[in-house]
Amino acid sequence: MRSYANAVELAGRILVAGLFVIAGLGKIGAAYAGTQGYMQAQGLPGALLPLVIALEVGGALLVIAGLWTRFAALALAAFTLAAALVFHANFADPMQQVMFMKNVAIAGGFLFLVAHGAGTWSIDARRSRG
Repeated sequence: MRSYANAVELAGRILVAGLFVIAGLGKIGAAYAGTQGYMQAQGLPGALLPLVIALEVGGALLVIAGLWTRFAALALAAFTLAAALVFHANFADPMQQVMFMKNVAIAGGFLFLVAHGAGTWSIDARRSRG
């Protein structure tokens, strides 16, 4: 594969997963209590927040690095679809419709990674060559 395609695969992984690194880190600190309260208002236990942060940050970093990519991408796809259903299913609100569809599209990107893997410029590819 030409190097530009390898670079595009890496850029794609960074773009689709980078959002989750930022979101996960943003939930730490001052936003922690507010995020926990928002989760509880939607019927979820606030005690799940550390797991959410770990999945967002850890899973995204795995995807970016291309390590255990299929597993991490599948976990993030499931998480993203679940978040769409729990937090953005108010279709009477046009903004929530957009947010729902954004989550569905991101999950689609992760599912593409599940199907095709991380590509040549990844730890997974390096491990399979060795």
